[in-house]
Amino acid sequence: MADLTKSRCSLLAYAEQHYAGKYIRIDVRFKGYFCYIDAYKEPFLPDNDDLSMFKITRSEYIERAKNTPIHLCRLRYKGNEEKWTKAFYTYSNEKYEPSVFNNGTFYGTPEEAFQSSALYLD
Repeated sequence: MADLTKSRCSLLAYAEQHYAGKYIRIDVRFKGYFCYIDAYKEPFLPDNDDLSMFKITRSEYIERAKNTPIHLCRLRYKGNEEKWTKAFYTYSNEKYEPSVFNNGTFYGTPEEAFQSSALYLD
């Protein structure tokens, strides 16, 4: 199986080099042949009137929002360091759906997957 520590470090370095400032934390975790990539962002701060309807304080809202992940993508290792498959998380169905890379194929590197998934960071 792929050197997972190398893949994780490479992904984090890529994110820092190309997307610094667009997130507060990136979480890369592996489960079997799958690699899950989540991002955490500074929350949008609504005014206090908006928060009152949710019956939470501003600090509770900020804490919760900072700890709610944005699921960028899930990768699957296919036996080749350069050919992973990718799936986007669909919030409408609450599951991952296969997707193509920017190169037009179903295979690419973890860095290419991060690049195409980073649209959620804007």
